[in-house]
Amino acid sequence: MVPTLLVLLLALILFGAGFALKVLWWIAVVVLVVWLLGFVVRPTAAGGRRGRWYRW
Repeated sequence: MVPTLLVLLLALILFGAGFALKVLWWIAVVVLVVWLLGFVVRPTAAGGRRGRWYRW
């Protein structure tokens, strides 16, 4: 009984970790796309030049 519960608990933990990692990968892809779009869609600065899209 105890080994079965341990195996089920391990499967539940690994499923949770796998789901969390998959969600983190999707978040990383979305952030990468937004970051790359920032280079394309930049506001124009004074003088007609392209300005910085970031603040730092």
